[in-house]
Amino acid sequence: MKVRQVMTTDIYSINKGEEIAKAAEIMRAIDIGALPVHDGEKIVGMVTDRDIAIRNVARRHGPNIPCEEVMTPKIISCSPDTSIDEAANIMAEHQIRRLPVIEDGILVGIVSLGDLATVKETKAEAGDALSSISVSHQ
Repeated sequence: MKVRQVMTTDIYSINKGEEIAKAAEIMRAIDIGALPVHDGEKIVGMVTDRDIAIRNVARRHGPNIPCEEVMTPKIISCSPDTSIDEAANIMAEHQIRRLPVIEDGILVGIVSLGDLATVKETKAEAGDALSSISVSHQ
């Protein structure tokens, strides 16, 4: 099974220059924990609720700081044709819960551990990936 069969295609993203408060508002409104950050059509980072807590609030920065100053700039991604097993392995290896899906340089979806956990064939891999992520953050 391929990532394209389980990924979320209703994607929200934010411009790198937008205020971090706007990213938090979007996350709250649609109940998500991460937003891709773009510069034009190119994805340049991801900002997560954890990034906001650690890189903004814990440093006592205000809500007007640009997303690009808080985001994680390293993009770990996959293509729609990546197998779901490989996607789970990428998430475990890089200790991430969400993986942007990029095709021809354009963000076309996001696959999460939750998406993988709903697929019978990958429930074990998703559980292993979550265990790997959870252990390293303790």
